[in-house]
Amino acid sequence: MATLARVTAARLNVWLPVVLWAGLIFALSSIPSLGTGLGTWDLVLRKMAHFAEYAVLGGLLQRAVGREPLAILLGSAYAATDEFHQTFVTGRQGAPLDWLVDTLGVAAGVLLFSRWAGSRS
Repeated sequence: MATLARVTAARLNVWLPVVLWAGLIFALSSIPSLGTGLGTWDLVLRKMAHFAEYAVLGGLLQRAVGREPLAILLGSAYAATDEFHQTFVTGRQGAPLDWLVDTLGVAAGVLLFSRWAGSRS
């Protein structure tokens, strides 16, 4: 029984941050009309935010699954569902470019986490 508890705690330790971060992304994607009125800067800042939030997700996924291709695939799939979700939010739209930015963020986060974790061993 103690072994089962340790395995459960270990899984919870790596997957709970993934689930919580994905939930935060979902909540942010549920906010209607996030425009700041800054014109071109608004677009640039939103793309940077997409990249950064998905880089964190990528790092968390890499920590959880331990395999770069799988972590990138899972993060990219979540990004696709997030873009689909935004098609139902007033003032938001799902966009292939946003999915691409999200996926690039995931890949960056996965690679950064892998390099950081590799340098610690």
